[in-house]
Amino acid sequence: MSSQFPAIPDEPATRSGVPGPVDAHPGSAHGSPDHESRARAVAAAAGAGLAVVAGMAVLGVAAGYVWAALAPRAEMVMTGPGAAAIANAESTANFTADAIYCLVGLVGGLLTGVASYLLAVRRYGPLAMAGVLAGAIVAAFLARWTGQQSGLAEYHHLLATLSEGASLRGNLTMSSPAALWSWPLAACVGAGGLEVAAGWRADLAAARAVSLDQAAASPPHGQAQ
Repeated sequence: MSSQFPAIPDEPATRSGVPGPVDAHPGSAHGSPDHESRARAVAAAAGAGLAVVAGMAVLGVAAGYVWAALAPRAEMVMTGPGAAAIANAESTANFTADAIYCLVGLVGGLLTGVASYLLAVRRYGPLAMAGVLAGAIVAAFLARWTGQQSGLAEYHHLLATLSEGASLRGNLTMSSPAALWSWPLAACVGAGGLEVAAGWRADLAAARAVSLDQAAASPPHGQAQ
């Protein structure tokens, strides 16, 4: 005698607490909104950093012309065709030129550092700050190159045309490469100092808010607990 049992339908995988198949890569077909927003934020910060570099480069060229206008040139004397030497070995013209470059670099770096913080670093963060450092280095080298190129063609013309014993002003040079660091140092101090001050103000405001919350939560003196 055979007995037949009714067929039991297959239970779905989600019955009895057993989860069904799960997509291992949810949202793989379409980008996550959070991921896209982060990508846009990174792109905006990188653009701000590049804008800071470009702006500092332009100001570095202008600073080079300022340096060329203010710095003295050593007095030279022609020693032969196309050759000249410093007339006074104790001349301080090169030292003074380096000092003026440092002054121009400190002023330019401080101003551009503060402006870069207010326009970019405060909003875009570390990438913009990296642009401040890179832009300051670019500006320093461009300022030196622009200043040394100013009047160089005339100097070479005089070397080629003046006779032996004639005097002329030398070309602007930088005797100490350490002067190049004046611009990056001042820019980092300007932008970094404002960032530290902003963090200190934020910490102070947070501590004050916590103190006010604790004071509001504590019962008045003399009130029964």
